[in-house]
Amino acid sequence: MTAAVTRTGRVLRCVVSDAARHGTLDFDAVCAVTAALRALEPDVGAVLLAGEGAHFCTGADVGIFATAGADGADIRSSVRELAGELHDLVRALVEVPVPVVAAVRGWAAGAGMSLVLAADIAVAGASMGLRPAYSAIGLSPDGGLTWTLPRAVGAARARHILLTDRVLLAEEALAMGLVATVVPDDQVDTEALGLAQRLADGPTRALSRTKRLVRADGDLDAQLDAEADAIAESVTDAEGREGVAAFRERRAPRFVE
Repeated sequence: MTAAVTRTGRVLRCVVSDAARHGTLDFDAVCAVTAALRALEPDVGAVLLAGEGAHFCTGADVGIFATAGADGADIRSSVRELAGELHDLVRALVEVPVPVVAAVRGWAAGAGMSLVLAADIAVAGASMGLRPAYSAIGLSPDGGLTWTLPRAVGAARARHILLTDRVLLAEEALAMGLVATVVPDDQVDTEALGLAQRLADGPTRALSRTKRLVRADGDLDAQLDAEADAIAESVTDAEGREGVAAFRERRAPRFVE
């Protein structure tokens, strides 16, 4: 497997699946990416979550579940520990104060589908397939899928997808709003990296506030108060001053020196 975390300018590229094992989740990489997100370098402006090879991520190696606890440890404890590592990554993706772009080619199944929904924006290849995959092996979902999917498509549709293990191909996922755009498979990496670079060169603090606001789960009154606080902060920081000045001077803003 290639390095889990690499840099391309202001973009942090993260890979948690192993192409040599058909895109299965690599838990060493999961932990490495989580650590990098929690200790994000200050000059990182966006995260690119990608796969290697034909697939974004085909979920955890089913053999792990078959052999977990073989050393005498309780199987429930072993599986819960693995789920905890995945969930730490999901929390880190949601909490990291920069946009997360997912480059999704091939299958995003099981935990892979969960990671797509944890990203802020997903660029899909034309042959992409989203599949819960859990019920096919007698398991219930993890990775936050029972929380993110209903909020993305509605509770009734989420129940249908999860309970029937429904496969969503690229155009259907686009229609449901689960991915932002669909491009030819050989353009996924270029399109997603280009988007991540544009975001990284944007108003980082304003985008961070926007991400936090969109992810909030409170009532309207609380959201309105949070928006008022955020825009008041934005207008007085360097990004806001530059953006307003550029607008008045009819030029492109320069948010990153």
